[in-house]
Amino acid sequence: MQHEYQYFPITVPGKGAGGQTGTWRFVRPVVNLNKCIGCRACWMFCPEATIHVIDGKVEVDYDYCKGCGICANVCPVKAILMEGEDQ
Repeated sequence: MQHEYQYFPITVPGKGAGGQTGTWRFVRPVVNLNKCIGCRACWMFCPEATIHVIDGKVEVDYDYCKGCGICANVCPVKAILMEGEDQ
């Protein structure tokens, strides 16, 4: 018997379970919008729902991003790099 599964990604922007993280995060994702293909993989896998899609491109809400790097790891075109907060 074959099952058909439907996947429903979180569509409501989150505010991070841990609250604002901008003061303690030491790396952050930086999106190269010229490389971004708008696939939304980063948006789907962000555990804090801090990535938003605007006009087909992604934007990170740095107030709540933990800097976990999942978005950079799942990006198929490597349009997201993790950079130190001091850069």
